[in-house]
Order: sequence, then structure tokens, then C-alpha cells
Amino acid sequence: MHEYLLSVFLGIVEGLTEFLPVSSTAHLRICEALLHIDLHDGFWKMYTIVIQLGAILALPVYFWHRILEFVRTFPRGERGDRTILTNPLSLTLIAFVVTAVPAWALTKQIGKNLENLWVMAFALLIGGIVMWIVDAVFTRPRTMHMEEMTLPQAIWIGAAQILSAVFPGTSRSMSTIAAGQVAGLSRPAALEFSFFLSMPTMVVATGFDFLKTVMPHHHETDIAPLAMNLHEWIVLGIGFIISFFVALAVVAWFMNWVRARGFVPFAVYRIVLGIGLLTLLIRGIM
Repeated sequence: MHEYLLSVFLGIVEGLTEFLPVSSTAHLRICEALLHIDLHDGFWKMYTIVIQLGAILALPVYFWHRILEFVRTFPRGERGDRTILTNPLSLTLIAFVVTAVPAWALTKQIGKNLENLWVMAFALLIGGIVMWIVDAVFTRPRTMHMEEMTLPQAIWIGAAQILSAVFPGTSRSMSTIAAGQVAGLSRPAALEFSFFLSMPTMVVATGFDFLKTVMPHHHETDIAPLAMNLHEWIVLGIGFIISFFVALAVVAWFMNWVRARGFVPFAVYRIVLGIGLLTLLIRGIM
């Protein structure tokens, strides 16, 4: 496949799956296996980081008005009932720290599972079942809006997000959305907090991967931005732009979808994909 077309395709895959509860990591890994490309080759490792950055940028662009509102009314909030610990921005940071510290401590374990398609298949399947059950059972939320969240709810969601780091295929979105629903958040509130939490989480995780890729002592990646040729820069640019615009459209669509519908279709998709991937692995096709 021509590298420009490949960049368009992978950018679409990243943009579509990064913020839906279906695991972008699993989808990129499946694409890597099916298309017989090595996304851990120096250049393609850089490429996956760049398209993730494109997807991340979609969030502050979409939520800029909400972010400005939270900053403007910090710490008391629009209703004057928040504190420095319960402002939505503070809760997002606290949930991030709850995730980041254990995830950093489990770096070696995370590295062991990162390329394991068996782990991804079971995570997709089990996560889909869990998501279906949660969406069906927790139908009477007590927290309708993100501005009403409590500190224990944020800590719980941050802790649940650790699963997505340890078990690729779980999906960061799935774990935080389901955890939010279990904690009493409405579907829109759980989804919005999931998006807000993903901003610091993904920026730090992607930034860490970027530093590992370009630092001189990581020779196994054999890539540095300034050493790339024009063709490679164009491939990166295509992936970044496609990922950004697709992710922006997905975020807008998903927020509207969730206000009127639930997460069951995504749970079903996860289950079908997990079973399909397990079947291919058992048959030795992947």
C-alpha cells in the first residue's frame, strides 16, 4: 500500500477509535498485523505518536468553551458551590494523578502486555460484556452534570483508568465511562469527564513515548525528527491532519449520540471484535 494512502487509513483508524470505547491500541495493533507493517520501526513509531497528538488536539478545540468556563469560575464554579478540591479542573487533575502514579510503577508490566494480541482480544471481549451490564444496570444516576461531581467519584474513575494501561484493549474510554456510570454519573457526565481526563493522560503518555523515541540513548528506534526527509514529513502531516479532523467529528457525534442513546452498540462491537480476534489467533492466522 502506498505510504500516503496508508497514512490516510491509519489516521482514520486512530481518529475513529481513540475516543470511542473500543480501544485505539487494539485497532492499530490489528491493522499492523493484517497489513504486515511494523509500527515499532523507528519512523512508524514516530508516526503513531504524531497521529495520537492529532487526536488529542481535537479535545481542547471541541471543549474550549467549557475549559474557559471552568478556568473563569475557578475554584467556586458557576454555581458558587465548588471548592479548590471539587472544581472540575481539580477533579480532572486528581483523577489523572490517581492513574499516573500506579501506571508509572507498573511500567514493566505494561510493556509486557502492550503487543500481546491475546490480552487485547480478552480485554475487548470482557470489557464489552462489562460495559453492556453497566449500561443496563446503572440507569438511575444521581450526578447529572460534570460540575456536580464529587472527589470520591473522581478518585474512583482515575483508579479504573489504570486497567486500560495495564491491559491494552480494555480502552481508556471504556474504563472511565463505565466507572463513571457505576459511581452514579449520567451517561453524558461520565463521557464528558472521560474526555477531560483523557487530555492530561494522553498528553503525558504520548509525550513520554515521544521522548523515548527521540532521546539519543534509545538507539533501537533510530529516528529523530530533524533527520526525516520530505516524504516522511508529508506522511506524518497527512496522518496528523486526518486524525485530528476525524477525532473532532467523532467527539461531536459521540456527545450527541450519548445524550439520546446508550453504549450498548459499542459493547456489542467489542464483543464481536474480541471473538473474531480470538478466532484468528486460535487458527494461527495472526
